[in-house]
Amino acid sequence: MFKNTNMDRLYVALVTPYKDGSYEIDEQALRNLLRYFMQDKFVEAGGGMIINPEAGELFYLTREEKLRNVQIAVEECKGKVPIFAGALALTTEETVQVAVDAKNAGVDGIFVIPPMGSMDITTSWNSDKYPEVWIDLVKAIAAEVNLPMITHPVGAPSAAYGIGISRDVTLQMIAEIPNIVGWKMTYSYEGFKTIAKTLRNLEQESSRHVGILGATANLFHEVLLNEKFDGTVTGSFNYAMEPMIDHIAAWKRGDLALAKKIWNLGLSDLHAYIYSEWSRLHVRYKIATWLRGLVPHPFMRPPMPKPKKEEILAIKDLLRVTGVSIITEQQVEKVLSEL
Repeated sequence: MFKNTNMDRLYVALVTPYKDGSYEIDEQALRNLLRYFMQDKFVEAGGGMIINPEAGELFYLTREEKLRNVQIAVEECKGKVPIFAGALALTTEETVQVAVDAKNAGVDGIFVIPPMGSMDITTSWNSDKYPEVWIDLVKAIAAEVNLPMITHPVGAPSAAYGIGISRDVTLQMIAEIPNIVGWKMTYSYEGFKTIAKTLRNLEQESSRHVGILGATANLFHEVLLNEKFDGTVTGSFNYAMEPMIDHIAAWKRGDLALAKKIWNLGLSDLHAYIYSEWSRLHVRYKIATWLRGLVPHPFMRPPMPKPKKEEILAIKDLLRVTGVSIITEQQVEKVLSEL
């Protein structure tokens, strides 16, 4: 297990690779992807691993597949970075079992996600009025595993917060669940500012530190400027780890000129496209990761939709501008011919 107690890290929300021509998890490709992130550039920058996040199609994995992914991550990361595992299933009991599986496999923490199921607890859930829907689930996990937790605080969209839950519910969860060490910032820019200020004030008033972990990479330039950035939980590292690390490092050194250069030399436009449609976010993560040559193909398990040709072509051009390596035109054409 990871020995450093500092959990403010640059966590990648890892995608799940499948074998070409099937939706069977490609274990060797998963190992290769994990090894890519175990290179010095990521580890020395303070990297961390989220295995089985939403970006990794946690909703569509069996309990056995979730556990096997965790086991592989623990084997490959070998204590170099902290590993948090997503815990989610159709019922609270099953979700707790998934978390217990992950703890027994050796993870350092649990990545907690609001429950899935009927409209009462998903699309129509009023988190301000009924916060216990998620709080009770997280408490049940904490009671069994008692590990550090990072939240994935998504809720019904609002003008104030985007797709993140509100300030009051954030404070209630943190007060009732001492295991929470990081708050994934799944917010609009205005919501991000509100929650970041809330977490900073909490630390000043009570010495309770909960890391501000940026998720929407298209906002990283602004939040780094405003010092509202303790780390990340983002799927964007899957496709743009190298320039993103360089951009973050430049800000931390106070090298504004270099930070602006990296951001304006393609990184800003790439993230802007990836995040321009929430209903295509994870599809585009997978496309971009495949175009980098890091997974065998860009397809996700149905009912997740297939990529569009125009998305592949747009992301390919945007990646090229950033200067990162991408797969060959022949490999791209092969997949385009299958759509």
